[in-house]
This record gives sequence, C-alpha cells and structure tokens, in this order.
Amino acid sequence: MSSILAKIILAPFAALYGLGVSFRNFAYNRGLLKGITFNLPIISVGNLSVGGSGKTPHTEYLIRLLKDYLNVAALSRGYGRKTKGFRVVYPNHTAKDVGDEPLQFRRKFPDIFVAVSESRSVGISEIVAQQPETQLILLDDAFQHRAVTPGLNILLTEWSNPFTRDHLLPVGRLREWRAGYERADVIVVSKCPLDLRPEERTALTEEIAPKPHQEVFFSFYDYGTPYYVFNAGYRVPLDPEMDILLISAIAQTEYLLNYLEENVKSVTSIAYPDHHDFTRQDIGDLKNRFDNFPSERKVILTTEKDAVRLQQHRQFLLEHRLPIFALPVEVDFLGDDRARFDARVQEFLLEFRV
Repeated sequence: MSSILAKIILAPFAALYGLGVSFRNFAYNRGLLKGITFNLPIISVGNLSVGGSGKTPHTEYLIRLLKDYLNVAALSRGYGRKTKGFRVVYPNHTAKDVGDEPLQFRRKFPDIFVAVSESRSVGISEIVAQQPETQLILLDDAFQHRAVTPGLNILLTEWSNPFTRDHLLPVGRLREWRAGYERADVIVVSKCPLDLRPEERTALTEEIAPKPHQEVFFSFYDYGTPYYVFNAGYRVPLDPEMDILLISAIAQTEYLLNYLEENVKSVTSIAYPDHHDFTRQDIGDLKNRFDNFPSERKVILTTEKDAVRLQQHRQFLLEHRLPIFALPVEVDFLGDDRARFDARVQEFLLEFRV
C-alpha cells in the first residue's frame, strides 16, 4: 500500500482524533477547564509529536544547568511502568517499577529528587509535601498535560521532521493540531546538523512563525564515549575499524545511525518499538546475532535509555560476556543559542513571583 493511499484511508480517523483534541483544548482555552498553578517554578519539556524529539536529553540539560544552584525535582508519567500512582524513584528500581526515563534521571543525577505520577498535579503536590525544600520542578513530556499550567513551557521539534510538516495521528505523528505550538514559551529545534547553514535556520524559523512571546533555538546531540553498561568506568572509544551491532528501542534512530556511520566501519541495527520491554527471547536473539557477527572488532551498542531496560537481563548478559556499551548523549546548542537559552531560563527563574 502506498503512503498516499494509507494517508487517505486513515484521514477520517485523524479527523475524529483531532475533533476530540479540539474539544479539550477549546475547554482550556476558554476557561471551561483550568490548569492548576503552583507557588514554585515549574518548567515543562514536551512536544507535539509522538516520541523522538529529545525530551530526555533536553531535560537532562536543564538538570545540569540548574542543579548546583537550586533544589531540583523531576516528575514524569513513567511511561511503560507496571505500577500505578505516585512513586518516588530510587536507583535500585527497575524500568518496570518506574519507567526507563525517570530511572535514567535518578541514576545519572543521584542528588535530585525524581518521581512518577500519571497525574502531574498530584505528583507536584506530593513532591512539595515530601520535599518542601524543592525550588524547581521539571516536567518531562507534559506539553499535552494541561491540568497543570507550567511557568515556562518548552516545546521541542525535530529538524528533520518539524511539526509544521507533520499530521495528526494516525496519519502522522502529531498528538494535537499544529496550532498547539502557540502555548509554548520556548521552541527548540532539536537534532540539528552541525553544519546547518544560516539561511536554512532562517527558513525554518519563518516556517514555524513564532509568536511575539516565543523564542526559537537550535540544538544538537553531542555524543560521548561509550561505556560498559555494568561498569561506567570502562569505556571504549568508537573508531573507523569498529563494527557495531546496535540494539535500540527508541522512536527515531536516523540521527543516531548517521552519527555512527560517520565514525565506525559498519552498523547493523536491531530496532524495536519505542520503550520496548526486552524479553528473554530478544536477548537470546541478540546473543545469536552477535556470535554470528562476522567481525574481529565487534561491539554491541545501545542508548542510555535502552540500557536501563536491558539491565533486567543482567545475569544473562554477564554470564555470556556480551560486550554491551551505552552511548551517552548530551544536548548542546548551535552558535550563541546556548547562552541565549540559558539566559531565557534564568530570566524566568529570577522573575518568578508567587
């Protein structure tokens, strides 16, 4: 079936989905439903589409930026967890307990308070009750959670697939109409190429058409040296003679694959749906693929988010001595956008009034 025919068939379903979203947003926009505000700064990081725009690394960027100056807490829904309700995240939890991204936050930043809750309003109230010294709460993936009105609303969109060219589910990947971008205070175009030309940047900014209250920034991923998932102190740099067997369960892999293909000899990808719960069969297949992988310099590579879920198979991976490494990633900004972005966040915090 061609993509055009598929879009035609799915268009009525997208229209019905969009109608439901429109009623909900209309109720909030007209004040029939009201988002709760809190007496401490709240920053939301989200997007209009389903996965892949870089919410987790951008949230981590904010944690690094602010954790030495403020008592920061992070709150997430905990997508994919098998538990319900509000839960504080601890390092010894599993992804099934609290979700992969919150657990990643807690393990990478042990000094911050991390929690999960389906209801962000309940979660914020619990954080304040349990940690009254909290000075800032970061909401991960909360752009559509309008029951809470954040003080600073950060919207992410991918350079390769901006929301301006996307369509509503199930035709495209948008969770709501494109006009939802107007709620954002800050728009970050993520996963940009390092050689992005000024005229390309200007063209996309004009396509986005930011409102007077909005600022647009352009970010990219800065990948680090892969580390062994069971001993972060053991690292193996990528090099042009290395053959990579990549196992991942993330929404978009193109940016990652492009990076790897520029830095290693070859990449063989084993891709699963986003937040996939790796089974024993998956891990057995991984072992078989690796054993039959024709290379003298072969390494299994995964993302940090996937490493969190793979660790539930720790015993098998250790027993069979599979060299599985996680590729760390941090967000950075093009040109002077980093200084401008940091200043925008700091301005919000300094001007915040109860």
